[in-house]
Amino acid sequence: MPLCRLLESYGATTLRLPAVEIKALKDRRVMAEQLGVLENFDVILFTSANAVRFGVSFLDQKRDLTLAALGPATSRALNQAGYRVAIQPGESFDSEGLLSHPRLERVAGHRILIIKGTHGRDLLQQELTGRGATVVCAEVYERVPATFSGAALEVVQERFASGEMQVITATSLEIGAALLKLASLGLRSEFERAHWLVPGERVASGLRELGLKAPLLHADSAEDQDLVAALIRWRSSVSGA
Repeated sequence: MPLCRLLESYGATTLRLPAVEIKALKDRRVMAEQLGVLENFDVILFTSANAVRFGVSFLDQKRDLTLAALGPATSRALNQAGYRVAIQPGESFDSEGLLSHPRLERVAGHRILIIKGTHGRDLLQQELTGRGATVVCAEVYERVPATFSGAALEVVQERFASGEMQVITATSLEIGAALLKLASLGLRSEFERAHWLVPGERVASGLRELGLKAPLLHADSAEDQDLVAALIRWRSSVSGA
């Protein structure tokens, strides 16, 4: 996991506890037939790096399509696959930031394909439809809550109780919710004593609505460098450096 490796390079001790599993959905050929000719879409929008991972094959090496990416990680994934991104957020790496792009402001009569996972935010589809676009969504993967044995969770609880683990990273509300759901009573108590590192107010507010009372550390985005920067700021404030 790149984030763990980056944290470890700064001397941190990490514990990997993937709260959700990513699984592909549907037969690619069937979905490709349902989507039809991609050149008929004015914009093809990928919502995450996982959307690229499971949906980039639809592009079929066509380099003249207008692609949009929700955030730097998604853009990098498309670039690494050999595609150029024409539309991406400016300042805030979220749906709101992407929707503020000039090329998405006037889309009446346009056809837009959104390649995404299941149960994600509907804001893009709703807002683009409201602006007059015909929006088609292709769900190419699903996020499934991970399962752990009681013994494995006891080990996690012990590492928190000993003080070895002090921060929990929840890069999305879904991940945070899954962590809270899998926690036993004792582990939940440890989770409440830890600091939670979150990317933005939406995740923070969602966790509060789920009943989390633990202190929150706010990163500028879910990008690894921003998450680490937030941790460094916190540690500096704690140590008085």
